[in-house]
Amino acid sequence: MLEMLMMYFQYPFVRYAMLVGVLIALSSSLLGVSLVLKRFSFIGDGLSHVAFGAMAIATVLDVASDTMVVLPITILSAILLLHTGQNAKLKGDAVIAMISVGALALGYLFLNLFSKSANLTGDVCSTLFGSTAILTLSLLDVWLCVVMSILVLLIFTFFYHRIFAVTFDETFAKATGMKVNRYNLLIAIVTASVIVLAMKLVGSLLISALIIFPALSSMRLFKSFYGVILSSAVCSVFCAFFGILLSILASTPVGATIVCMNILVFALCSLLGACLKRG
Repeated sequence: MLEMLMMYFQYPFVRYAMLVGVLIALSSSLLGVSLVLKRFSFIGDGLSHVAFGAMAIATVLDVASDTMVVLPITILSAILLLHTGQNAKLKGDAVIAMISVGALALGYLFLNLFSKSANLTGDVCSTLFGSTAILTLSLLDVWLCVVMSILVLLIFTFFYHRIFAVTFDETFAKATGMKVNRYNLLIAIVTASVIVLAMKLVGSLLISALIIFPALSSMRLFKSFYGVILSSAVCSVFCAFFGILLSILASTPVGATIVCMNILVFALCSLLGACLKRG
């Protein structure tokens, strides 16, 4: 088994997949804690479907780098979600559902009407579930992921206390003079960027798992915000690393394998948390 892994890691695309997978998992876990605590975790679903629609448009237009089309459209959608979700007439969950279903339907419609591929079903399946996209990463995708991961880490390092305040009590944060809308906007933009990159790893339908599961698993064991963030990062990186290894050895879809690893870790954390409470 070790010899097989060493053989696979001789190929650059496998090393790229592992590096990008770990970095995306780390970034998603950090953002996930704030999104779950703010009860806004379903933004991952909405933006991932928007990204699918944008990727369909990029495919139809035959754009050389689809990331350059998908990224700005998804970021604009994140800003739109943030502002319309604060509208009294349009609640946040309703807006997410509207944009999510609409973008998914439009994307699939465009692919059907203007498809240039003979294997439309395979292309759609790969985009939705990330079955092969992680193994076809370009060097541009890798560097973009590295830059975005560094950006997320810097944001959480320098704005930790402000993100903490905005996450737990926006009203109090506003009362202290903090520009709450600016930090919400920052979180939304970074989330959109990470989701676009994560599509290469797990596909658009499974992205929310990277955001939700590590945070929920950590909350079963830790109570402090700092403890949950650190634990979530470790848990997410662990699941991504061993999920990719397992998918290579067992020839299973990368995204689905990583999500199943997250489910297993969540079950173990829930069991351990229940045992600790009884003790």
